Amino acid sequence: MKALFRRSAALLAGSLIPLVCLVGRPASAAPPDPLADAFTRAAATYEVPRDLLVTLGYAETHLDGHDGAPSASGGYGVMHLVSSPAGRTLERAASLTGQPVAALKTDDAANVTGGAAVLRAYADELGLDATARKDPGKWYPAVAKYGNASTPEVARLYADTVYELLGTGIRTATPDGETLTVKARSVRPDLGAYARTRDLNEPLAAAAVDYPSARWVAASSSNYAVSNRPTSNVIDRIVVHVTQGSYAGTISWFQNPAAQVSSHYVVRSSDGAITQMVREKDRAWHAGNDNSRSVGIEHEGFVDNASWFTDSMYRSSAALTRSIADRYNIPKDRAHIIGHNQVPGATHTDPGPNWDWTRYMQYVGGSNGGGTNPHTPQSVCGSGYTVIDSATLGSAGTVYLLYNTANGNNCVTTIKLTSLGTATATSAYLEVQGKTRITDSGNFGYYAGPVRAAAPGKCVKWGGKAGASAYDSLFEHCGS
Repeated sequence: MKALFRRSAALLAGSLIPLVCLVGRPASAAPPDPLADAFTRAAATYEVPRDLLVTLGYAETHLDGHDGAPSASGGYGVMHLVSSPAGRTLERAASLTGQPVAALKTDDAANVTGGAAVLRAYADELGLDATARKDPGKWYPAVAKYGNASTPEVARLYADTVYELLGTGIRTATPDGETLTVKARSVRPDLGAYARTRDLNEPLAAAAVDYPSARWVAASSSNYAVSNRPTSNVIDRIVVHVTQGSYAGTISWFQNPAAQVSSHYVVRSSDGAITQMVREKDRAWHAGNDNSRSVGIEHEGFVDNASWFTDSMYRSSAALTRSIADRYNIPKDRAHIIGHNQVPGATHTDPGPNWDWTRYMQYVGGSNGGGTNPHTPQSVCGSGYTVIDSATLGSAGTVYLLYNTANGNNCVTTIKLTSLGTATATSAYLEVQGKTRITDSGNFGYYAGPVRAAAPGKCVKWGGKAGASAYDSLFEHCGS
């Protein structure tokens, strides 16, 4: 599914550039910014707001053209011009600009021009006049269309991402070392017909997904196999992937019957948002012969660009992995939580050398091969308890909230990850709304707790501490 992008060798002429710059140019003159200039020219030529154009490109690729190699869904260049059964924006850009397809694939300036031309064509089709084109908010339906989304819901998700980035601003370095900036600005997008479309950023009821924090968007039934796991097949692996594309683009691709691939979950770079696309009981097509035994998690981004792998993404994905591991009794170690490149017979390289396994496994609450805590949240709280939430306490431990459907009790425990067997300050607490907080605090070798309480129809606060890190929830999980 993923093409490995290779960056060209360092420019041999790099050492000559300072000599050339001294000829015919004042010493104080700044060097040119090719990509910034390309955005400025393209925006002026096609009357597209410059900041909106840059932000759209950033949402697609972080302004990395990957030397003309395609994304997983067949998109090329900084502006992700697509040539696939799902869309033909690359060919349309060639028609609109007169640029050869080869140049649009490999030349950043040509690609930016092509993206601006396609976006303007969509604006024209939607009837935006000269006055409307000056307002970035009026371009929302055109931006939504640019994403080549498979459904209106995914198109809205795509456009929302662009406008959220426009609101927060961007400062990013390109692979060539150029810095591009979009100042944060308040823009009120005109959603038009998309105002009546379901917002995929809104979570569903917990019963609608296997992981309560996830959103649900179903993959095409042509891209996975219905099953009855873990009854039919044991689930004992979690496979980490990188999408080689954007969050919304990957969701759309998994909805396309032609893709013939899918994963159970997709995680967004900017904030760690999670979309579930295949139920865990079913076999997503993501890991070859390991499909029957594994749960697949895709992460937005590209293997050769570390800027996609944010702390929010690591923490959110780790919480998801921890939940899956707890529910299927999967050991939290690198023998059972693996990269796509570790699947037997794999031809893929993701998650690649930029993926920080050490940090990820610390957040998961597992190990990279060293000793592990022999105690689990279930073993501490007792039979019948299931993890419903958790929070990482730096690298020192994880605090868990569990629930027992048989007796209606909650339970909180803090499981240490460091200084195992050595008595260190550790605590866990549970507070039922309207009642006195119950705390277990002291110097413990492996865990604090269990702290149990019934909370029928009530909200609870919970948390704990290990090492220098603490977690305190708001009142939540009401009625658990």
